Amino acid sequence: MDSSPEQVRLTAEAALANLRIVLELCAAGEVRCSDKTGRPSAATVRAIGSHLVDGDFYREEPIAAFAWPLLLRAGGLATLDGTRLRLTTKGREGLGKPSAEAIRGLWRRWLTHAVIDEFSRVEQIKGQQARNVLTAAKSRRQAVAAALATCPPDKWVDVDSLFTAMQRGNMSPTVARTEMALWKLYLVDPEYGSLGYEGHHDWEFLEGRYTLAVLFEYAGTLGLIDLDYVDPRGARDDYVDNWGGDDLDALSRYDGLVAIRLTALGAYALGLTDTYQPPEPAAAGTRPLKVLPNLDVVAMGDLGVADRLVLSAHAEQTADRVWTVSAASLLVALDNGRDLGEFADFLAERTEHDLPDVVRTLVADVERRTSQLTDLGRVRVIECADPALAALITRDRATRALCCPIGDRHVAVRPDHELRFRKALLKLGHVMPAGGPGGVL
Repeated sequence: MDSSPEQVRLTAEAALANLRIVLELCAAGEVRCSDKTGRPSAATVRAIGSHLVDGDFYREEPIAAFAWPLLLRAGGLATLDGTRLRLTTKGREGLGKPSAEAIRGLWRRWLTHAVIDEFSRVEQIKGQQARNVLTAAKSRRQAVAAALATCPPDKWVDVDSLFTAMQRGNMSPTVARTEMALWKLYLVDPEYGSLGYEGHHDWEFLEGRYTLAVLFEYAGTLGLIDLDYVDPRGARDDYVDNWGGDDLDALSRYDGLVAIRLTALGAYALGLTDTYQPPEPAAAGTRPLKVLPNLDVVAMGDLGVADRLVLSAHAEQTADRVWTVSAASLLVALDNGRDLGEFADFLAERTEHDLPDVVRTLVADVERRTSQLTDLGRVRVIECADPALAALITRDRATRALCCPIGDRHVAVRPDHELRFRKALLKLGHVMPAGGPGGVL
């Protein structure tokens, strides 16, 4: 954990930049999640954390780096393909264009389509997986959102004052289904340490920790709230009288959250305002890139993390501030689903002069190659006993429109034509065999 006694993190501008960074990492194939739990891998969390603007909230405890892949999935910007998180069409449209609308969409989708129950991140409280213990996370999440919407924009609110307001205002994210369910939750020992004992499941213990998780890990990551926080170790002591509690440094990684301040971006995402006006950008100076006729791209000034990721996706870095564009590097980018037109626009926007003709010619030539091959989809390949049978099938009036020849003894059938092809083949006096190894391309 960070050793500083107290930190204030302003989050809105960083969130817009970090959204673009994580989208770029997804586009580069560097974001992986478990195909069973959907949670980002440890390597992915480390990679994201190393790229985030200002880093994660704590050096040794991932919060934002853990949240971003889940937010992208919930928001429909990325989907899990095996263990790799890949951008959807919607996600690709957002590359290079971080916006308040995208942040608002991610928050709203998280409220209804979250990938995990945030309370599961309070790992010190055991027994959560038992049947009929926890309430629906969706209703809890929306209670926290309702409470957040009561916070006055641009004013600091102590989290304990927020807790009081939530309890008094019927905005409690009740965690346990019933009083009996509380007995299944515990810290260390399921019998002696059960939370069912009187005085061992106060509001701050369960509902408060859930609220802190949603605020810190998701609202904070998205830039909806500025954060005032300390090291979580010893920040709260409401758990130490529970069996085994005195051996814990903290009940959760979120215990250090002291106060929050609703940002203008947060007010917009929560629907409290109709528009969002981003801060005025710093005075423009020299544009940061110079594109040379030899296809080198030179960084003339400081580059943001996202810009470096874009360059690395389309060119080979040959020196600390130099990237070299080539046909091979652009083909790799195309194979990874990149749009070369967007890359050319990216370069043009960041250089003082027009792009050299050789760069635009190279981009156009590589793009032209994409039109020379067409993906016709998967087909079933049928091998015929001899060329005569293949010719009969591919020339018959009923079957010829449903297949195409491959060589002199094979025919290919598209999946959407297979049923009609089978029926037509029966009339010819033949039966299509069941698919065997190698029968589908």
